[in-house]
Amino acid sequence: MKRFRRNADENDPVINLDPEGEGLFLRDQERKCGLSSMRSMGFVVVALMVVSVIFSVSVVLQDPPSDGVLESGKDVRSFDVLESSKEERVLEVKPQKGPDDDYPPSVEARKDKLLSGLLAVGHDERSCVSRYQSVLYRKELLHKPSPHLISRLRSYEALHKRCGPYTESYNKTLEMLKTKHRLESTDCNYLVWISFSGLGNRILTLASAFLYALLTNRVLLVDPGVDMVDLFCEPFPEVSWFLPPDFPLKSQFNSFDQKSPYCYGRMLKNSTFANSSRLISSSFIYLHLVHDYDDQDKLFFCDEDQTTLQKVPWLILKTDNYFVPSLFLMPSFDQELSNLFPRKETVFHFLGRYLFHPTNPVWGLITRYYHAYLAKADERIGIQIRVFDTGTGPFQHVLDQIIACALKEDLLPRVSREKPIINQSQKSKAVLITSLSAGYFERVRDMYWEHPTVTGEVISVYQPSHEEYQQTEKRFHNRKAWAEMYLLSLTDVLVTSSWSTFGYVAQSLGGLKPWILYKPENQTAPDPACRRAMSMEPCFHAPPFYDCKAKRGIDTGALVPHVRHCEDMSWGLKLVDNGSEL
Repeated sequence: MKRFRRNADENDPVINLDPEGEGLFLRDQERKCGLSSMRSMGFVVVALMVVSVIFSVSVVLQDPPSDGVLESGKDVRSFDVLESSKEERVLEVKPQKGPDDDYPPSVEARKDKLLSGLLAVGHDERSCVSRYQSVLYRKELLHKPSPHLISRLRSYEALHKRCGPYTESYNKTLEMLKTKHRLESTDCNYLVWISFSGLGNRILTLASAFLYALLTNRVLLVDPGVDMVDLFCEPFPEVSWFLPPDFPLKSQFNSFDQKSPYCYGRMLKNSTFANSSRLISSSFIYLHLVHDYDDQDKLFFCDEDQTTLQKVPWLILKTDNYFVPSLFLMPSFDQELSNLFPRKETVFHFLGRYLFHPTNPVWGLITRYYHAYLAKADERIGIQIRVFDTGTGPFQHVLDQIIACALKEDLLPRVSREKPIINQSQKSKAVLITSLSAGYFERVRDMYWEHPTVTGEVISVYQPSHEEYQQTEKRFHNRKAWAEMYLLSLTDVLVTSSWSTFGYVAQSLGGLKPWILYKPENQTAPDPACRRAMSMEPCFHAPPFYDCKAKRGIDTGALVPHVRHCEDMSWGLKLVDNGSEL
């Protein structure tokens, strides 16, 4: 066998000229194997690239923005993820950061969408997203509702289903109302709440009315007014709490006052009815519990009068007061209230969380704002400003008072006006200011923009709206107002203004004991600027001062340890727990 080498580069491959072709065959195989190896390597590279792309896409898509289902301009009703068979998926749409520090709500919080039994099952979740989703934005309940309260709420829901609008019992009792005389005993008695006053007052008075209905075994029906349906979801399963539009007395609601023939106080003053015979035979009585009510109207808070009222099928209530504290002073209700609320300061907190769920459009306002401005902060601070001074603000003495309170109580850090702070803290605080005026927000914002904080903390300041003046009857104005109350209730620390029902709602819903700004006098900032509230309960601004047994005046803020005078209104009453500081 002879071998020949080409004259080309000696590194060229040797060609075997074996006549049997074995050398050529082997070399061809080597070439094929080389090409095959190159193809395999190419396939591997392409496969790795595809896997990398798929992995990247999956990472992006597996955690979409939590408010993506609440995009601006879209009705939350279109959120079709909330299928009844997949109800837990609602709770998977969680905020990027929970209200408690930097972390999303715990697994236990996400599971407790019924708030430890406070809320009932059976609601259509898509029609009211906030009912079960609100737990994702709040800290876990510090206090649990009592078993007795839960039991009574379930019993009331059954009563409401049996006696609510257009049921057989409702229609039967309605016939008595049309005759204006009670012909026979009824299976169901009713309390009709008239929509009256500003939004904060309406929320507080509606909670008061519901508690009274619960205590007296009445069915609560709510006058929808101009915007109640637009603001609040139905709280009870299956049967509406809203008064039907064809209710016979509805056209008279605006004219009901102390001079109305069926006003309870007037009927008592009229000597003709001293024997209460007409009271007993009436099919309805109007209760005037507005701030201008007189001594006869206030007899509503006496047990003897409650015995008479118990026999009347329809009670029509108009009030602008949170009258719950005076219910706690009535012996006939005392034991039941103690069983319902072992912790007295939780009354509105539980009733508010049970009754008041923002409708989907309002919930969209709340969640979009929360995610955009508040969710990423380490701490959220709410400042609610209500100014009673006349004239054009902002007022310097009000601004001085706000700053003095926030700095003295270490709610916000001081700023350095001389030298920059080099060491920056990683902590951030978001300040949410609500006010009809933009001036206070601008001044606080500029202070923390123009100067560094001495602690190195990053302070961001926000204000959702500034409507300049209260517009009670405008729908979108009240949507914003309700959204801002709710946003304040989601903060970690709260500063509120004296006498403000807006602040009362926020603190009680959030379970917060706020720092209350004292009411300024003579356009001068008070010193001290604020004080910590004794409890999270609202204040009853116009309570009666009357001893029903002794038939004489008395200081009703000194009768029992759990009813005291308010911090912001010396003659007002509020509920506190026995261990609260004076």
